[in-house]
Amino acid sequence: MTFESLSLIPSILKALAQEGYTAPTPIQAQAIPVVLRGKDLLGCAQTGTGKTAAFALPIIQLLLQNKNNNTSKNHIRSLIVTPTRELAIQIEESFKVYGGFTDLKYTVIFGGVNQHSQVKTLNRGVDVLIATPGRLLDLINQGIINLGKIEIFVLDEADRMLDMGFIHDVKRLIALLPNKRQSLFFSATMPPEITKLANTILVNPERVEVTPASTTAETIDQYVYHVDKPNKNHLLMDLLANEEIKSVLVFTRTKHGADKVVKVLIKNGVKAEAIHGNKAQNARQRALNNFKTLQTRVLVATDIAARGIDVDNLGYVINYEIPNIPETYVHRIGRSGRAGGEGTAYSFCEGEEVEYLRKIEKLIGQKIPVIGDHPYPSTNKGHIKTAEKPLPRARRKTDESNRGWRSKKQ
Repeated sequence: MTFESLSLIPSILKALAQEGYTAPTPIQAQAIPVVLRGKDLLGCAQTGTGKTAAFALPIIQLLLQNKNNNTSKNHIRSLIVTPTRELAIQIEESFKVYGGFTDLKYTVIFGGVNQHSQVKTLNRGVDVLIATPGRLLDLINQGIINLGKIEIFVLDEADRMLDMGFIHDVKRLIALLPNKRQSLFFSATMPPEITKLANTILVNPERVEVTPASTTAETIDQYVYHVDKPNKNHLLMDLLANEEIKSVLVFTRTKHGADKVVKVLIKNGVKAEAIHGNKAQNARQRALNNFKTLQTRVLVATDIAARGIDVDNLGYVINYEIPNIPETYVHRIGRSGRAGGEGTAYSFCEGEEVEYLRKIEKLIGQKIPVIGDHPYPSTNKGHIKTAEKPLPRARRKTDESNRGWRSKKQ
């Protein structure tokens, strides 16, 4: 299947060709025709499946086709609400790329920064607004934003909205939308409260489900190291001795833990930055940009801050700490192997995390291969007895450099 077969207009096809995109991902192939028909959509898909384009491409086309129906230049025609600042910024970037050969206007608003420049842009008029709930409600209350003319509404990552406590804000926003609209609802998981919310937003929706959250991408190689907690830093540096790992996203469970890992890395000469909720917005965006442009080799993130990080060709993810919620593991490693690409995920498992690992393996329906040939094996005899696997190919190729780093430490 090609994008041409989805009946997309020439200006969008030109933008896709310029970016080198030729074939739609499964969710794009299923969702785009539904949205173009004006139907409400319930999309069950996690990040990394190409879902941003699944709604951005048809929204651009519909707004262009219906442009003559609206004479006012100063009302917002499409609203995308998303839980995190990083994801909001990336969605805006996608709209700018896909709509690069159109005259539609897009902007993003989020909290944590001065609202002056955002308000200035809004006053000039925008067609598509991407927003986080808090700042959006704030500007509505100030009378700066009116949602009365919204034609297409998108709620993205609804389950993360629930996790972050935004569900009541979302309900307040929905009450301000016009009854006659098209609504698109995306969520990686569908717990009861999210299902109930979807039922209040959508009218006779078509459901599209791609890559359920209980499965991991087949293109991601997964490995686990059993290691004592005090040796996790040493093991991390040992892996980073592999020069083929040009950039890696490292996950911790806490903000404090992320900062500690960054300090260790910097002390050992590795360029690293942390991204989490305690960081100012400009610092978070700078860290993400530095990581995307390879100025920073290691980005250490907490789960909430990392949701929405979209880095092309990210080959490696490391679970420095294993998550206590199994679904989180799937979301984490999904940062690599995005949209069909290849990736590698390493997990560091200490004794207290063995139970977390067991639940993850139950969720994904497979045993994660253990790498036993490493210099910091766990002294905990109670870890899961899984057949040990040889070192990944990249590790074997750089074994000499690894030994060189260890000899310096000794």
